[in-house]
Amino acid sequence: MTEIQTFVNGVVDGSLSDAEVEEWMRTVFENGLSVEQTVELTHAMLHSGTVLEWPDEWKHLVVDKHSTGGIGDKVSLGLAPALAACGLKCPMIAGRGLAHTGGTLDKLEALQGYDVSISAEKAQAMVHEIGCMIGGQTGEIAPADKRMYAIRDVTGLIASVPLITGSILSKKAAEGLAALVMDIKVGRAAFMTNVDEARTLAESIVSTGAGLGIATSVTLTEMDTPLGFAAGNALEVLESVETLRGAGPADLEELVCIQGGILLHATGLCETRDEGAFRIHDSLIDGTAMKKFEEMCRAQGVDESAFENERNLLDALGLLDDTLNTTEFVVDRPGWIGDIDAMTLGRVVLELGGGRLNLGDEIDHGVGFVLDAHIGSLMVAGEPWLTAYHRGELSMEHREMIEDAITLSNDSVDAETRIIQIL
Repeated sequence: MTEIQTFVNGVVDGSLSDAEVEEWMRTVFENGLSVEQTVELTHAMLHSGTVLEWPDEWKHLVVDKHSTGGIGDKVSLGLAPALAACGLKCPMIAGRGLAHTGGTLDKLEALQGYDVSISAEKAQAMVHEIGCMIGGQTGEIAPADKRMYAIRDVTGLIASVPLITGSILSKKAAEGLAALVMDIKVGRAAFMTNVDEARTLAESIVSTGAGLGIATSVTLTEMDTPLGFAAGNALEVLESVETLRGAGPADLEELVCIQGGILLHATGLCETRDEGAFRIHDSLIDGTAMKKFEEMCRAQGVDESAFENERNLLDALGLLDDTLNTTEFVVDRPGWIGDIDAMTLGRVVLELGGGRLNLGDEIDHGVGFVLDAHIGSLMVAGEPWLTAYHRGELSMEHREMIEDAITLSNDSVDAETRIIQIL
């Protein structure tokens, strides 16, 4: 038995302590792994649990997407139901937040009753009946990664290419995928801070995916500024619902449509990526994607009435909580918004309780912020640009961090596409 297989076995059976698991991963963090070793690690993690199986007639339609994470990155919430609305099957096994980045599971748990603990049998049933599900890693799916992921979150071992690759692809391959699109964020609020680092990870993802038999594409996307207007778990769910109703932010909608188009093309349902992107967009406009989202949420425990009206949804998200306060921030002079520092704002959300500083911390789903304007907006003095949602009073430190996160320009600024490159 190889050293890698022995390590993975020890992670799963508990014969290795948290400290020993951390030590092994720290060695990988500092020294890396070869392509062959990364495939071996991912394969061992994948087969540490159950691998989902699908009917032969639509195995080629099983797809998924994964992101390395960022501030306001809620693409998965809109994309999975849109893919289902377009005829694909999406058994999305998602993760929780890592450091300053939010996690898809944490966002969905902002919906009262949403159960992320989906058994392999229920996941398969939902994909058959609805076309999508979004759940977490149970003990059945890649259990080695579940423990490794939690330890990485609180020990500073996140930005390691082999460990990121193994973590992502062990879960994704366990879904029995035909195709995967990987969204690698690039920028100061991403784990990959420059394009060269991101391409290194992209190459690892693509080569490891090929080694596991999955057609894998990668989008490199900008993460200097928040994606969309909302950050914070409940607030991001609300913005996702707006997107599923065809009224979401342009940059968020762009990523949903382009990444969905890549998967529709990869599975042969569309002749080109552009055709696929238009089909995804149609599903947002005609209501079919929203219908799939509601079906998915109800199947995973959300009350039938949650989506009946806006007030019910706000209540289900805890945004009508009397203990939740808001503070408005305004610009002190006229100008165009040239920059909004996503990393600084992400740290504020984390420290307000929107993420975990320590393993096992409880998340406050209601805290976060909503931008009232974004890159390229022309502002007048005293105009609001951000509203913070918080408990109690904001500290002076957090107020200063938020105030320092915006940069105004005397010259007009154009908002640009989030897409840096498609590989």
